[in-house]
Amino acid sequence: MPLAIRKQLCKITAGTSYELLRASIRITLSREQGSERMVSSIVKRVALSMMLGGFLTTVFVGNAQNFTDLKPSPQTAEWQDLEFGVLIHFGPNTFLGKEWGDGTASPSVFNPTQFDPEQWMRAIKSAGARYVVMVAKHHDGFCLWPTKQTDYSVKSSPWKEGKGDVVGEVAAAARKYGLKLGIYLSPWDRHEPRYSNSLQYDSYYLAEMDELIQNYGELVEWWLDGAGSAGHVYNFPRYIEELRTYQPNTLVFADMALFDYGDIRWVGNEDGTIPYENWNVIDRHGFLRWRPVESDTPLRKGHWFWSANTEGTLKSLSELLATYDDTVGRGGQLMLGVAPDDRGLLSDVDVKRLAEFGAALRKRCGQNLVAKEHGRAAPGTAAAFDGDPNTFWSAPMGSHQSSIEVDFPKEITFDSALTIEWLNDGQHVEHYRIEVWNGKEWSAVAESGAIGHKKIDSFQLTTASRIRLNILASTREAHIREFQLFRASKHPTNPN
Repeated sequence: MPLAIRKQLCKITAGTSYELLRASIRITLSREQGSERMVSSIVKRVALSMMLGGFLTTVFVGNAQNFTDLKPSPQTAEWQDLEFGVLIHFGPNTFLGKEWGDGTASPSVFNPTQFDPEQWMRAIKSAGARYVVMVAKHHDGFCLWPTKQTDYSVKSSPWKEGKGDVVGEVAAAARKYGLKLGIYLSPWDRHEPRYSNSLQYDSYYLAEMDELIQNYGELVEWWLDGAGSAGHVYNFPRYIEELRTYQPNTLVFADMALFDYGDIRWVGNEDGTIPYENWNVIDRHGFLRWRPVESDTPLRKGHWFWSANTEGTLKSLSELLATYDDTVGRGGQLMLGVAPDDRGLLSDVDVKRLAEFGAALRKRCGQNLVAKEHGRAAPGTAAAFDGDPNTFWSAPMGSHQSSIEVDFPKEITFDSALTIEWLNDGQHVEHYRIEVWNGKEWSAVAESGAIGHKKIDSFQLTTASRIRLNILASTREAHIREFQLFRASKHPTNPN
């Protein structure tokens, strides 16, 4: 974007509320003097497209274009607190033992005999997940709801004599068990003939989207998978405008190539790990956006869809716990892939593993030594130790260094710490240490950079009665929701 336009946008957005911003844009666009007419016309297109997205304030906050000055929208802050979701793959591929279908499979192959999405939701809930994203259409183009746009859907299958609606039943089951619902609708469609014509296919995709966003209740997330295109050019601005019209609070997941259209960014792998220092704000071509990470990985190694004879691919409990620490424990979101089998059920071993995973997470949370061993917070810092993430401690205003300390009546032994930063005012902690008092001086047991939404630090077993979180550098005063201590090694997990 030309510098003059960027300066004008920054000028009209500086320190304004949303309504004042709209008024400022209208005033600026009404100017008709000299070269400003050309600049304003371009500003109009840029600014209005941003407003249609509904999240303009997450792009420009005052004049500052600084990572630590941006703040999440209320929708994003609420979504980040969900922490753990599940992505459900189910369709013709399930019956054919494929990961990617080519769109030639007959609808007759889709015929689950014991379809029970409530069984899925009970297992997902037991794992500790808070939301599900249903793959309503994968790349093969087969639709799991009775769409009016194509016959390549459940209505042409023998399942329930063509009268079934997978998406509808999944939506009802998710809400029955207190799980929020998201939708995955693949832009790539290997079956639909109109895919070869971008304009015609855009209308087709939008018509499918309208059915999903208008008929299945509130959606927490919309997945824009970046896989495949075959030279096709999608009209993503139209897609997002339509989504925002009917689902203004839904966050869009997309990879970095779709920077302008996403609210959530892909981690860059399917391993369930965040391999870098995780800041919520990212930079693309000079523009900054608050765009947190979602890290997707399947429950079965290499398999998003169920297929027979894959028992050896089920991830162990210890692997799942490590995945949690490498995603949620690094300030991101865990998106775990689960796959019902050709009966329409999650297999018994998958159900058991999900329950074991949830039990292990709950057991860990219940062993916070600060509460269990009656740790005493230093004066004024109790909100960081109270076990309630809805409260937080704030460092002195304007400070760039601070610390909070907890003392125990007797020595405790621990090997991990959980720290949560309050992000509504932005992400500020740049460098911190977890330190213990050895009777003469403080010594570090862990040291890192960003904290973000949640940070889990693991280290060797340590025994001490005074422990502190020492924030060595923060861009502004730090805000800490929780600082908790655990002994993970005391509770070994089954490696199988």
